Amino acid sequence: MNADVSSELIAAILILTGTIFSFLSAIGIIRLPDVYTRSHAASKSSTLGVLFTLLGAFLFFLIADDFFSIRLLLGIFFVFLTAPISAHVICRAAYRSNVELSKESVQDDLKDVLRKEGNV
Repeated sequence: MNADVSSELIAAILILTGTIFSFLSAIGIIRLPDVYTRSHAASKSSTLGVLFTLLGAFLFFLIADDFFSIRLLLGIFFVFLTAPISAHVICRAAYRSNVELSKESVQDDLKDVLRKEGNV
C-alpha cells in the first residue's frame, strides 16, 4: 500500500465520519423537542462533523501533495471557537426570554441561580 492509497483511505474514513456526525446533527435538530436540546445537537455533533471533514481534507493534502493548508487549520480552530459559544449564547437568550423547557425536561438548574441573583 503506497502513500497515495493510504492517504486517500485515511481521508475517506475521516470525511465519512464527519458526514455521519453531521447527519446525526441534522436528525437531532429535527427530532429533539425544544430549543435547548436542539442547540446542543447543532453545536456538539456538527462541530465534530466539521472537525473530521476538515481534518480529513487537511491530512489528504498534507500526505498526498505535501501541502500544508493553514486555511483548513484556521477553519477547524474558528469552528471550535465559535460554535459552542454561539450555542451557549442562544440558549441563554432563549432562557432569559422565557422560552419554555420541554415537558420531558426534569431539571432546571439555572432557575435557582437566576432567582438568587434577582433576575427572574
